[in-house]
Amino acid sequence: MTLETLSETACFGGKIGFYKHASSANNCDMQFSVFVPPQAGSAKVPVVTFLSGLTCTEENFMVKSGAQRYAAELGIMIVSPDTSPRGDDVPDDPDGDYDFGLAAGFYLNAVEKPWAQHYHMYDYVTIELQYAVFDNFPGDASRQGLCGHSMGGHGALTIGLRNPDIYRSLSAFAPICSTLHSPWGQKALGYYLGADRSTWRDYDSCEVARNYSDGPAHSKILVDQGLADAFLEEQLKPQLFEQACAESGLPLEVRRHEGYDHGYYFISSFIEQHLQHHAEILGA
Repeated sequence: MTLETLSETACFGGKIGFYKHASSANNCDMQFSVFVPPQAGSAKVPVVTFLSGLTCTEENFMVKSGAQRYAAELGIMIVSPDTSPRGDDVPDDPDGDYDFGLAAGFYLNAVEKPWAQHYHMYDYVTIELQYAVFDNFPGDASRQGLCGHSMGGHGALTIGLRNPDIYRSLSAFAPICSTLHSPWGQKALGYYLGADRSTWRDYDSCEVARNYSDGPAHSKILVDQGLADAFLEEQLKPQLFEQACAESGLPLEVRRHEGYDHGYYFISSFIEQHLQHHAEILGA
């Protein structure tokens, strides 16, 4: 796959870059960012992909999280893709809101028109981004982890649990734990997938966890949630994910933190521990 380099610069002894390529999955150009740690100069390194939330691009996590310092110490490559297809021909929210359409791809494959032509973020992350990363960067494809925030937390949990052959470690910050019971999720899945809610289950973290039958995919799933998060009660509902994992026997640790909200002050406070979580599982 041919990449266009938008920018590259040294960072904590490694390199951070932003790239663009033509996407056949989303029928548009897509952008993503990569932090390559200094250890990649001598051997392939584990990779953690971070899926961002509503309104974000491939830049937010790399600019705001402070993850590069810890990734450089641990020898972990970080990949952060954009959150949706983009372009003049890509349809946006018909209501003009922030929670659907551009920057709100929900990491699924849309089947309803006009979204089905472009919105295939599930295939993009699990197939196309794999080629973009491992054909061009010194990452070890056999040692991959997945992390995400909010909408991206939903994406990380559903994609990770559905693809344990790809992703060995999982974590999330303030994830949308049940799209079936979240106004954000209900709106998005209704547009992207249609009115038949039985088709939504593959993109509901709780349903995927509850019906998981392949044995423990990961030694432990780590979830952090701020208790001052304005979206906690209406949109996120971590207690539902705890119940689903308990039913199927999936190992899970949910940590709740007083005073922390939904933003990047929260993520930057605990990103070191998340990367350590992945490093222990992936053998960094």
